Amino acid sequence: MDAGRLDLVRAWAIGASLLLGCDDPVAPAGPRIQSVVVQGVNGNVLSSLVTVSSDAADSLLVHYGFDVASAPLDSTTPVFPFTSTVAEVPVLGLEPDRAYRLRVTVWRGALATTSAAVTFTTGSLPGDLPRYQAGGDDATPGYVIFAVGAWLLAIDNTGRVVWYHRLAEGTSLNFMAQPNGRYVARPATPDPVDAERWVELDMLGRITRQLGCAGGMVSRPHDLIALPDGSWWLLCDDIRFLDLTALGGSAGTKVTGTAVQHVGASGELLFQWTPFSHFSLEGLDSSVLSATAINWTHGNALDLAADGTLVVSFRNLSEITGIDTRSGAVLWRLGGLRNEFRFEGTAMPPFAAQHGVRLVDGDVLLLDNLGNPGESRVERYRLDLTGRMATLVSAYRPSIPVIAQLGGTTQRLDNGHTLVSFGTAGRVEEYDTGGHVVWQIKGNPGYVFRAQRIKSLYSPGAPAR
Repeated sequence: MDAGRLDLVRAWAIGASLLLGCDDPVAPAGPRIQSVVVQGVNGNVLSSLVTVSSDAADSLLVHYGFDVASAPLDSTTPVFPFTSTVAEVPVLGLEPDRAYRLRVTVWRGALATTSAAVTFTTGSLPGDLPRYQAGGDDATPGYVIFAVGAWLLAIDNTGRVVWYHRLAEGTSLNFMAQPNGRYVARPATPDPVDAERWVELDMLGRITRQLGCAGGMVSRPHDLIALPDGSWWLLCDDIRFLDLTALGGSAGTKVTGTAVQHVGASGELLFQWTPFSHFSLEGLDSSVLSATAINWTHGNALDLAADGTLVVSFRNLSEITGIDTRSGAVLWRLGGLRNEFRFEGTAMPPFAAQHGVRLVDGDVLLLDNLGNPGESRVERYRLDLTGRMATLVSAYRPSIPVIAQLGGTTQRLDNGHTLVSFGTAGRVEEYDTGGHVVWQIKGNPGYVFRAQRIKSLYSPGAPAR
């Protein structure tokens, strides 16, 4: 049977079982179900794990609803593969302190069997879990994820927390969904000299692996890209002690530059770029050069263009740089003292201390933190690399003027909307294509370094970064 027809059969089976709305199982027509067991998920009362035993099944899903008389089971998980005699299916986005009823449908080809109903009750939320209110008249469907201290959170468009995980040690500036379908966070551990690795988590909050820099460098907490092939790109601190007396500085100055690495699935270094090989410290302000320790570049975002160009944001240089991932050569420099572009549609300097740089259809999207002394704003630039022209094509202002001294991110959504976090200014807003606010977290959510929309708790990785 072809895939399209099989999907129709399975949709019919789901619909039939939902219409029944009772505890009687559908007459077996396929693989036998030996057992269905529901258990809570450690550290998240809004998720449950359903373990199913069956002979010769190839796929399954769970349909569920509140355990109320005559209430239909009107929610379903995605279809999951059944690769052995036992399968586990997560049920996510539940409400706390509620009784639920669920049934499992398994398939072998076009033949389906649905189990008898199983009941379970969710627990209470932790007393110190952050609470939010949110709303808007045209919000993009889905969820928004972000980190607050040790909490990794997902909220719906009303602000209700639908998923959470509390880091065992340390706090994380960042919480991100990745192209490989997993989450990542970068806890700041208590040990001041450890490697400070990123952690990767699955949809149940289970840590699946650690992602760090090669060669003993320490990872930066600002950005990472975990690819489906198992490799990852990340920012690393390259720390060197230099004699800067010829530039008006001191001998033995500690200089921290941001290196970029591509690390293979087995931890091998595939590519490395460092500013010490391509940039010069000449031209830095004398007050910077006179310090005993210099945070030189402060890389805070990276993205990959369709042609393989690596684009990196250096906050302390107010510069965005294009890098060839084959040779490591610097292809272009946008903004800052070494700017190579002529700007159209905006005054100079065009942006300063930027964050959240992302590529959108070849354009550069960013949060301009300090380019305008009156307010931070979102800006999108179209680059003509041949003519070295950067044209401002859009700029969105927050609903209330704020200055994001630190942090903040941007995300272009599939429907053309843009989600923005204003970092330390404590605002998270979504804009439509005309720059109107169509959704926001109400009040001040605190310091949200990164906010990111995801379509589903079951497949958090979003193709649009």
